[in-house]
Amino acid sequence: MVRYGGLTVDWLGYATARIEGTDAVVYTDPGRYGTLEGTWNERYGGTDHPSGGAYDARDADVVLVTHDHHYDDDGVERVASDDATVVVYEAVSADGVDENSGRDVREPKELPYDVRRVAYGDELTVGGVEIEVVPAYNRTDGPRADESGAVPHPLGFGCGFRFAVDGTPCFWPGDSDVVAEHDGLDISILMPSIAESFTMDRHDAADLAEDLAPDLVLPIHYNTFPGLESDSGAFAADVAKRGIPVVLDEGEF
Repeated sequence: MVRYGGLTVDWLGYATARIEGTDAVVYTDPGRYGTLEGTWNERYGGTDHPSGGAYDARDADVVLVTHDHHYDDDGVERVASDDATVVVYEAVSADGVDENSGRDVREPKELPYDVRRVAYGDELTVGGVEIEVVPAYNRTDGPRADESGAVPHPLGFGCGFRFAVDGTPCFWPGDSDVVAEHDGLDISILMPSIAESFTMDRHDAADLAEDLAPDLVLPIHYNTFPGLESDSGAFAADVAKRGIPVVLDEGEF
């Protein structure tokens, strides 16, 4: 658990963060890989990553979903209150069966909540939370592109979210390289991915932190499974050397 100003921030594993203020509770990309089912540790444990028993708080006012790879209907239900608003990027689809659990996954529109579909550039306020939808993608000329320019997260596949809880702007870039659309964002809390594959790595994330100069950096989306390894200690040291406050949240919840 991390405290900043009047907010409490918890990384619960994979891309799931919980941000609580006086006015609202927000979750990013809840679930997948057993992180909220209480099974992550037995499947992937032994790395610097949150772990715990089955999570079923159901206290979210707002749930943010960035793209297919992070959509989990069971995860949404584990965090969402009965009157939650679920903000889902327009391209997200259940895509049949969850490859990790074997469950049939419901489409977002089938969830028993107020579901809002959003696109790049949208700005909305729900549950007292101001939200801006930011493009997220791998550059075709970047480190995640193959020789043909194909990437795991093309433009239009997913998004990131800049959102303000109690007036404090937070930024979860989603599964993205550092891209031009990040330039000049006004944020207080940056929650970047630092995985070695699929997204910006720890070096790129440290550069982004230096460029945006947030008040606090809390990395997420790393060490969940072998393809997402990272050296979080080295990342924290790199960011701290640049004069930016940084914290890790890798314990049990």
